Amino acid sequence: MAIPVPTRQLFIDGEWRLPTNKNRIPIINPATEETIGDIPAATAEDVNIAVEAARKALFRNGGKDWANATGAHRAKYLRAIAAKITEKKSELARLEAIDCGKPLEEAAWDIDDVAGCFEYYADIAEAFDSKKKTPVSVPMDAFKSYVLKEPLGVVGLITPWNYPLLMATWKVAPALAAGCTAILKPSELSSITCLELAEVCREVGLPPGVLNILTGLGPEAGAPIVSHPHVDKIAFTGSSATGTKIMTAAASLVKPVTLELGGKSPIVVFEDVDLDKAAEWALFGCFWTNGQICSATSRLIVHESIAEAFLEKLVKWCENIKISDPLEEGCRLGPIVSSGQYEKVMKCISTAKDEGATVLCGGRRPQHLKKGFFVEPTIITDVNTSMQIWTEEVFGPVLCVKTFATEEEAIELANDTHYGLGSAVLSHDLERCERLTKAFQVGIVWVNCSQPCFTQTPWGGKKRSGFGRELGEGGLDNYLNVKQVTQYVSDDPWGWYKPPTKP
Repeated sequence: MAIPVPTRQLFIDGEWRLPTNKNRIPIINPATEETIGDIPAATAEDVNIAVEAARKALFRNGGKDWANATGAHRAKYLRAIAAKITEKKSELARLEAIDCGKPLEEAAWDIDDVAGCFEYYADIAEAFDSKKKTPVSVPMDAFKSYVLKEPLGVVGLITPWNYPLLMATWKVAPALAAGCTAILKPSELSSITCLELAEVCREVGLPPGVLNILTGLGPEAGAPIVSHPHVDKIAFTGSSATGTKIMTAAASLVKPVTLELGGKSPIVVFEDVDLDKAAEWALFGCFWTNGQICSATSRLIVHESIAEAFLEKLVKWCENIKISDPLEEGCRLGPIVSSGQYEKVMKCISTAKDEGATVLCGGRRPQHLKKGFFVEPTIITDVNTSMQIWTEEVFGPVLCVKTFATEEEAIELANDTHYGLGSAVLSHDLERCERLTKAFQVGIVWVNCSQPCFTQTPWGGKKRSGFGRELGEGGLDNYLNVKQVTQYVSDDPWGWYKPPTKP
């Protein structure tokens, strides 16, 4: 049975609003290649209206309605959003699955995490009331100082298509908890659930203009948000290429940005592992979310003494992965998000073969699926470090493999990338794991696993994977200005200048 896709408009100032040019963008189900609806296409004119609404909400009633309200006041709205998300979980998960192609069980897990993230930042907002003004000890008795943390202002939030609602929530929840107002621009490839978030906000009575949601193309809707002089900060998750453009545009206004960009993360497997347990983690680390995840541990670095046996295990595990329409029970690998991304993945596989690598398994469309942007789970061997498959992010279910002989060689291979988001190490020797944890040049390390992520822990990378950290208590800091306040408390004159002679 077809899942109805609600027809929505832009969400500005608490209301649905037609885009200025009235254009819309078709929604393609990546599993069927059928058009299942459309989304509004915002332009710079709509951005201007949304920014004005956000500024009005920020300063309404002298800021008392939102920016300067208590964290407890804002927490009530965050909890109401979380409850409504949970109430709509089944509907939202199904919409997510048909929009971006992730298996339904995965999408349902995402929606649970969305609700959990809003709940977490509701707690953080309440706790913030006692922390936003912090005394600072200074060495002169004549002065008292304190640090005041305040919302940055109007923030632009630009999010990707692989975790449509969850990645939006990673930004929206802390931004609102901090007292900012926001303009969210989700990817045009998967915007359905973000527009449903707008409906949730309307239903719970979020004050108008606090969260505005604009769908549309990057150059037409995203770029005007970045360059708008009254948008005080940009938070972006997406490709390194787009991140570079955003950083360049923001630089002209000296506008702060946080960037969570691409990755080419390693997973190092030592000879002392349980082969089956390690095989599942190696595949999960790369094929979760249909292989479309910035932190995918897509470079397998395996000890040479177990390489042959381990690869045999991996192939057998791959053969057991159910590839199907995301709505089918037991689906574990759905389609690539779009035809353009599908062609990119297939081109990466083709280039690897042209450069001399071997496709051990996969590398093609599943024979039983004649439609949809499906790619079999793919393992590529005989890889050298100059090959594109080793150096560049694929963003699909493609795992490349190299072997190592020594721990030092494994570390060198793991760090042989201009990215620095995540790394994983699998070994029973926990002292060895600790050594690799310290040696990895990344922001996230997984020990004897790959990809678990919790709202309570910081997320972000280094090198070309970006900078700044989302999630955790520190996730709130992305949206706060730190103001130092110093007061002269002595009754005595300062006494630096000689006073004028009294007449």
